[in-house]
Amino acid sequence: MKGQKQQYVTIKGTKDGLTLHLDDSCSFQDLVAELEEKLLVNQRHEEDGPLLPVRLKVGNRYVTNEQQEQLRGLIRNKKHLVVDSIESNILTKEEALELKRESEIVSAAKVVRSGQILKVQGDLLLIGDVNPGGTVIAEGNIFILGALRGIAHAGCNGNGQAVIAASIMRPSQLRISDIMNRAPDYNQDDTNEMECAYIDENGLIVVDRLQLLTHIRPNLTRLEGGM
Repeated sequence: MKGQKQQYVTIKGTKDGLTLHLDDSCSFQDLVAELEEKLLVNQRHEEDGPLLPVRLKVGNRYVTNEQQEQLRGLIRNKKHLVVDSIESNILTKEEALELKRESEIVSAAKVVRSGQILKVQGDLLLIGDVNPGGTVIAEGNIFILGALRGIAHAGCNGNGQAVIAASIMRPSQLRISDIMNRAPDYNQDDTNEMECAYIDENGLIVVDRLQLLTHIRPNLTRLEGGM
């Protein structure tokens, strides 16, 4: 309709506070001007009362640190309001790099000897052995194309869905997230079948045949449109 002003700010009340949806196509100056106007109209009149949390959703707009402070200050100046979060669909370069590091597979071809520690942020693919006294640590999964005879700690940042797999599973200690156990004893005539370790529904680390991994962790496969 002619003369109707486009709304850049939509305020919705929830049981947890206020949610402000901010338009991501207008200029930041126009956004701030309307936000200040809307907050003035919706300002609470009670002099006393608890702080009301405000969530800002900025959509596909990149908001600089200075702009974030401006938004926080604008809301902070209104009685009983405090910014709880500013949510954007845009990743910063640092956030994107961190996400890449957490999700990538780091490969290494070496032997981890006694006293050595190999630690990675994402998944670890080790082509080689982990000798007794050696340690491998990953924030994600651990895959060893070789013998695991030392210590393996997967999901070290609290990822309980992480798994450990090895061509020869003879560890001195297994850890997944904050769960730890010693590997079961093996007889010398045991077959060297590739095995995997994971946390079961009882919160215990169990070692089983690698073939079960696709059923235990169906989301482990990351290929799209693959076999």
